[in-house]
Amino acid sequence: MRLNDPLVTSFSYRGVEYSIDLAFDNVLDVFDVLGDKSLRNQEKAEICLELLLGYSPTDQSLTVELWNYIYETFIHIESKQPLEYDRQGNPMPVKKEDDRKLIDLEKDAPYIFASFQQAYQINLHREQGKLHWHEFQSLLNGLPSETIMQRIILIRMWEPSKGESSEYKQAMRDLQNLYALDDEGAEEVDD
Repeated sequence: MRLNDPLVTSFSYRGVEYSIDLAFDNVLDVFDVLGDKSLRNQEKAEICLELLLGYSPTDQSLTVELWNYIYETFIHIESKQPLEYDRQGNPMPVKKEDDRKLIDLEKDAPYIFASFQQAYQINLHREQGKLHWHEFQSLLNGLPSETIMQRIILIRMWEPSKGESSEYKQAMRDLQNLYALDDEGAEEVDD
């Protein structure tokens, strides 16, 4: 996303101009479709194009090509670690990225909603159909540290270190279990 480029509402592919609805809630619906294990890939591509374009091409190979182009160009946001250079201009060693998933747009929805309300006074329900996916991503990535979502991310990232009391470590482990994204860390308690 560049600040001097308009938000994407249309694009050209193979000489054809397409209108596209990249409202954040529409893109979240696309993610729901992509996560549906009962659908085949071709069906997912067709449904996603219906959501984003309002229709799906009848040519199945074009459907897949067009979907892949849209996903890679407008939806998928890859977090690349910027290259750093030493004083002589040599590339510095790249730090290994943490593979842990720190946020889930579906499971963390209440915390994201509350954080947008707290930080930006934005009610995401009222912004459905309006707030562009790229705007949503930028605001989500820029949430201030005092928001609940950022605090939960810090909890998920926490690792014990020397000097921390055993009570603090246990409290943090309990919080990690409470906010765990995978089913392994969360324990269900029957009342």
